[in-house]
Amino acid sequence: MEIVPYGGWLRCARIVSGNIEAIVTLDVGPRIIRLGTIGGRNELHEDPNEMGKIGGDEYRSYGGHRLWIAPEDKIRTYQPENESVNHREENGWFVFAPKPDRFGIQKEMRIKPVGDGGFHLEHRITNHGKDAIHMSPWTLTVVTTGGTCLVPLEDFRPFPEQLTPARPLVLWSYTDLTDPRLIFGRRLVHLSQDKRYGPTKLGMGVKQGYVGYYNPPNLFIKRFSHYENQTYPDFGCNFETFTRQDMLEVEALGPLRDLKAGETATHYEAWKLIANVELSEEEDALAASLEAYARDCAVPQGL
Repeated sequence: MEIVPYGGWLRCARIVSGNIEAIVTLDVGPRIIRLGTIGGRNELHEDPNEMGKIGGDEYRSYGGHRLWIAPEDKIRTYQPENESVNHREENGWFVFAPKPDRFGIQKEMRIKPVGDGGFHLEHRITNHGKDAIHMSPWTLTVVTTGGTCLVPLEDFRPFPEQLTPARPLVLWSYTDLTDPRLIFGRRLVHLSQDKRYGPTKLGMGVKQGYVGYYNPPNLFIKRFSHYENQTYPDFGCNFETFTRQDMLEVEALGPLRDLKAGETATHYEAWKLIANVELSEEEDALAASLEAYARDCAVPQGL
């Protein structure tokens, strides 16, 4: 890890895995504000109106990858993260932790480079307050324009082979199922980012535990957990995706729990960025390729 300036901030941490670099803000956040090939484009979104800013009481998303708390709440969720971040190295992990917010909630992000172009992420939310909170860890990876989020569906089974429901899908009040950015395939749900259209969102229970964002020629894979017999936020979502004119979000959620004073909730992910990938447009071939790339994405202990 080296400390470098980036995006108007004087202090950011640069972590390298093969030919892929991740840059983490230290003056605010933390945010993984950049993920990309060395010398190549940033696969993550940067908010041009917020880059380089520090301090103040207003909430700023900045872009990149962040850790939040679900269910979404206008006060507790949108706590400002505009101050400097403590950082250290611990057993091969690079640890980034701001001070607790005014509710006593401390968010911690840990990152470890693995293999060639891969990263393991551990997210921790610790309750330093006096009262328990009903919550779920929520990680939002905000990616740049021009790509398509690819979400695997459980295997298709013809009637009457299986009579019980599968493939849970959750819609928001502003989700329009005639939206041209949305394609519901036999094996995948596709949501494309398009600068011509405004906000839309959907959530799913993704038992496979992976999704992809294909922004040719690069493919970003995000792996996360799905636990049977656990309750997830937003009618059972462990995955959600949101898009608007300037970005798309690839979001994962952990199970709901009552986080008591002194307790920590943990959420693991595995990332991999594969450069120069050509994926088929044919549904079966595309789904098979996505699954193969996800299998090749090494998962951390705990996921």
